[in-house]
Amino acid sequence: MFTRFRRAGSRLLTRGAATKPSDFGQPTFLSHPHLVQPHELTPGIPISDYEERRRNLMDLLPEKSLVVSVSSPIKYIYKYRQASDFWYLTGFEEPDSAVILEKSSSSRGYKMTLFCGGKNLAKEKWDGASTSLSSAKEIFNADDTMLIDNFGSHLKSLLPKYHHVFVDLPNPLPKGSRNKPKSLLKYLAGPSATEHDGVIDSISCSMRRPLSPEIGKLRSIKSTAEQTVMRQAAEISAQAHAKTMRFTKPGLSEASLAAHFEYICALRGSQRLAYVPVVASGPNSLILHYTANNQLIEADELVLIDAGCEYNGYASDITRTFPVSGTFSPPQRDLYSAILSAQKQMIALCSAQHGYSLQDLHRKSCSVLKEELNQIGFNLGNEGDLERILYPHSLSHPIGIGSLLHGFKGSPSDCFVVDLHESAHVDRAAPLRAGMVITIEPGIYVPPSANFPSHFHNIGIRIEDEVLTGEEHPVVLSVSAPKEIADVESACQGVLGLEPY
Repeated sequence: MFTRFRRAGSRLLTRGAATKPSDFGQPTFLSHPHLVQPHELTPGIPISDYEERRRNLMDLLPEKSLVVSVSSPIKYIYKYRQASDFWYLTGFEEPDSAVILEKSSSSRGYKMTLFCGGKNLAKEKWDGASTSLSSAKEIFNADDTMLIDNFGSHLKSLLPKYHHVFVDLPNPLPKGSRNKPKSLLKYLAGPSATEHDGVIDSISCSMRRPLSPEIGKLRSIKSTAEQTVMRQAAEISAQAHAKTMRFTKPGLSEASLAAHFEYICALRGSQRLAYVPVVASGPNSLILHYTANNQLIEADELVLIDAGCEYNGYASDITRTFPVSGTFSPPQRDLYSAILSAQKQMIALCSAQHGYSLQDLHRKSCSVLKEELNQIGFNLGNEGDLERILYPHSLSHPIGIGSLLHGFKGSPSDCFVVDLHESAHVDRAAPLRAGMVITIEPGIYVPPSANFPSHFHNIGIRIEDEVLTGEEHPVVLSVSAPKEIADVESACQGVLGLEPY
């Protein structure tokens, strides 16, 4: 199937593609052989995966369907990151780009037209290499490539042929709003953007369908290659957690721990953090969405770090809580042990064989946590103090392709309203399937209230791991991040053997 790509690769290679600067707008095996293998389109993900994703998407859709997906806008305060769904379908990492997939009866099942900026030597002088139309066609296995300026007119010419157009509009307005949605072309640079503003609006409501829910069905199950990349992302983050435990000492700022964590991740190949890290010392850990990270750490406190890197497009998400002094106090130890016991019980249920859904797991975690806490002196009945006060967030969420957006996972009723670490379109009532990657993250946050034992006041503890669900058994991808009490204390004290930087 990919003979054309391999043949083009050898031809492009003879043109000196591996020299500096690159001839392409992103790493390829021709220009970055230390990052991309010959069979891969992006680091860790083979060409065949992208082809299979597009084919599976088109198989989901009815006859006479058209798919439109566009790139992310440029934000100069961030290192550029491609839109998740567009990257999932194409692997193309340059801005000002789009793809149109037309369902067909061909052996491939669809026709792919990729739009991009092409070569622009004047622009490349400032911004670096971009991929030519001919190279983009060969490398990304498109049937055709066009300049992005032609996107609007080409889409308009196709509309009469199709009954369904699957597309996502940027910045959707609240339901019931009378204002027109913002055009997709606002995401695309070029003088013709205004000219094409009416193209999306011209698609009748009866034709237009949301694309993200369809892609979300595919993104939820990870291929073997995706699982490998996610293991690598989790391993990088796990080592950063362990080394940050060792780095921590009284008097440091929370921000310095965040910086240390990010440094370790970058040193090991991470392109960015997956989300704004939480580094919460002492009572700050009771603030679930604490990202200020601007206070000093004291000797008798615990530090809760919720942080993970993004590696080759995939996010990691790990939380660890550890003692600044290197040793848990008796109350800290008791509460930590209760939460760890609950977390292990929940992880054991993460397989298709058990038939639990994310909702089921959360309800089960509430029961288990209540039992564990009552054993160490809490007196929790049916008054709802656990769910409303001590444990106000959900146990789990899917994780996969990362995003620049991040917020705490929220309550079971309102989480997943935005795309954090994976598609926002997930059915929390559906049973887990093999190949899913989810987090398991019970946490208890004890306010200074007479309802709870005073020696636990102002202690917040969360333990979060990434779990790959199997048919019969789960696999903890973040296993290298210390979480047993002896291992956490050893890491904090420098006893646990860690690789040098």
